[in-house]
Amino acid sequence: ASPAPVFFKLSFHFLTTANAILLALPLILTLLLVDMFDNIGTLIGVTKRAGFLQPDGTLPKAGRALVADSIATLLSALCGTSTVVSYIESASGVEAGGRTGLTTMTTAALMLLALFLTPLILIIPASATAPALVIVGAFMMQSIVEIDMKDFKIAAPAVLTLLAIPLTFSIAEGIGLGLICAALLAVALGEPKKMTALGYGVAAVFF
Repeated sequence: ASPAPVFFKLSFHFLTTANAILLALPLILTLLLVDMFDNIGTLIGVTKRAGFLQPDGTLPKAGRALVADSIATLLSALCGTSTVVSYIESASGVEAGGRTGLTTMTTAALMLLALFLTPLILIIPASATAPALVIVGAFMMQSIVEIDMKDFKIAAPAVLTLLAIPLTFSIAEGIGLGLICAALLAVALGEPKKMTALGYGVAAVFF
């Protein structure tokens, strides 16, 4: 199909007044946070599996990964496609031994080839590919053992996040619910300083 109907079909006419901008701001923030946390959740999950996380839980050169994701998001919007983001299925590549950009480039080349093979690919039923996603989920769940389940302030948001992600079909919404839960618990238990102002702000926006 021709991309002409959606390619570069941007419209900003609704931002011509200050009132319209104020009305659009919550939507823009929502899209920003959903995309950002979706990507961060995927990055942490996959890089944890690949062994790239530092002992303190930080990811070296995370800024580069986020910039790459941002550029992909912008370009996909310009092209009129679904949002292009990092994907959790990368865990299967990690399990197969992938650790470098060569893995990514190989995947990109195969995806490009898939554009021309889509009619053949669609012949394969979803029931044949679903087991691979179950295996990916099993890989990702192995990190749960590192959560301190004896501390309710940690366990409750973590469990809510784990349950919400598959039930809402969204990593970002799962993280958002977990943040809201953590913020409410911090206030209710009289330990508001356990979360930063930024954490409360993000939880409020997700709410």
